[in-house]
Amino acid sequence: MKTYSKIILTCLVAAPMLLMNSCTKLDENVYDQLISDNFYNNKNEVLSAVLRPYTHANAWATPSGQDGWWRPSELSGDQLAWPTKGKHGEDGGKWKRLHYHTWLSDDGPLNNAWSLMFWGMGLCNDPIENLEKRDISKMGITQVEKDAYIAELKLLRAFHYLKLMDLFGNIPIVTKVGTPAKPATVARKDVFNFIEKEIKDNIAKAPLHSKAMTGRMSQAGGYAMLVELYLNAEVWTGTARWDDCIAAADKLISGAAGGQNGAMALDPNIFDQFKSTNDLSKEAIFAIAYEYKLAVFEPSWTGEFYHFQQGPIYGGTRNGNDGVVVIPGVFTTYSDSDLRKRGWLLEGPMVRFDNGQPNLASGGNEYSGSQVVFVDNIRKNKIGSTVSTMSEGEENSGVRFNKYKLGNSVPGIVNGVAVPIDPNYNNTDWNIYRLTWIYFAKAEALMRKNGGVANAEALTLINACKQRAFAPADFVPYTAATLTYDEFLAERGREFIFEGFRRDDLIRFGKFATASWWDHTPSQSFRTLFPIPQVQRTLNANLAQNPGYN
Repeated sequence: MKTYSKIILTCLVAAPMLLMNSCTKLDENVYDQLISDNFYNNKNEVLSAVLRPYTHANAWATPSGQDGWWRPSELSGDQLAWPTKGKHGEDGGKWKRLHYHTWLSDDGPLNNAWSLMFWGMGLCNDPIENLEKRDISKMGITQVEKDAYIAELKLLRAFHYLKLMDLFGNIPIVTKVGTPAKPATVARKDVFNFIEKEIKDNIAKAPLHSKAMTGRMSQAGGYAMLVELYLNAEVWTGTARWDDCIAAADKLISGAAGGQNGAMALDPNIFDQFKSTNDLSKEAIFAIAYEYKLAVFEPSWTGEFYHFQQGPIYGGTRNGNDGVVVIPGVFTTYSDSDLRKRGWLLEGPMVRFDNGQPNLASGGNEYSGSQVVFVDNIRKNKIGSTVSTMSEGEENSGVRFNKYKLGNSVPGIVNGVAVPIDPNYNNTDWNIYRLTWIYFAKAEALMRKNGGVANAEALTLINACKQRAFAPADFVPYTAATLTYDEFLAERGREFIFEGFRRDDLIRFGKFATASWWDHTPSQSFRTLFPIPQVQRTLNANLAQNPGYN
């Protein structure tokens, strides 16, 4: 049982007033929202306030079914898309605009992302401010606990700013609720410096990563943020920070920042980071943690990825909107001997988990009454069309997500073997940072320092990650000749598909605005930043628009 789950349950029971505001009211200025001044009277109330931003982060940091950070980060890239499929998925053209890089400054999804993320930042600011001004004797906590909570919250606030800066670049910095009421935009370089200082000032005061810190921001999460900052520093500030990236990565690889399950290490099994017991992974650095049985808090990504009749495929109760699919051709970038190809992706005829029989579509769509068959193309196969665009999909179009596993809520048969009910069904955590990502970041920094050539250490790092995806007889290690920049980017795509980093990778490798893929042609260079949402600029005249947008 996750320690975090018990804390979340306390949060939900002890502070229902904190949860009365839903995470979907997005049409207001979020800088001046207050939680409550009549709170923090005991340790449970303090802990409730400290943990509230984590439940909110589910809405914006994961593929939650809401317009947060994840959708623009992945659906503007070269791996995933949400095409129109028959009568479903048009949604005002917002998915097409992400794919084509034709989003508008008044696009609702971008405003929703901005609002959700700044709301979460406010949920950090309020307890920071309250904890800093209140006496420990009146809150039932020790000074050590108070200092640790404040440091944790400041690191978590830095995480919000990092992701806001990632999408929007020039953003306001607000560290007190409602002050100032209409903050001005700050240059991206200055936001970067603010985030870096916040992390460095607080990382040693935060707890080491441990089982007790599952799903929470620890020293390990702080160093992972530094790795991300320095990996992208040349893009975000104009100055490369490769040595700093390597140094931050080494803090995690060495175990100096703690570990969720003993010493931090790569999981030998490449699938352990994505199953219903992935809280036991040694790789976990920072995740959005779920515990359905105790807290009624479940993963939200099913709606984003699952077919209308997905439940019978994996033996569960949850279906989806038949939305996000893998762009045609990405599936074939995995070799047939790559375990990730069939382990993380669904392609071909789908069968029921409970009896191995064909899983039938229903609901009056193109294949209602027929077996669900996911195909590596997006076109109207039912009528024999060969036109393949964002507008020409149908129910079965596209290879599908199978990376994170919820487990099964009914007994099943897999390859002729009986499988019992998974007691951890619906508890799968969503990894924000995992150690494999740190290995790749360090290896990239080493390559960039070495003129684009992978040295022995970079090769060791990437091969240690990749070899888990192959049977020993099938694994071919990279060499300095084969691990080129292009191959490195391709392997990053194979390893981190669905995890939210593809846009940044493409930008860093100079491909985001210049490359073509499937139904996408090169776009303008200013599209590497999203516009400051027009509704926010209407509410706050001090927000300057990013270049290229009206």
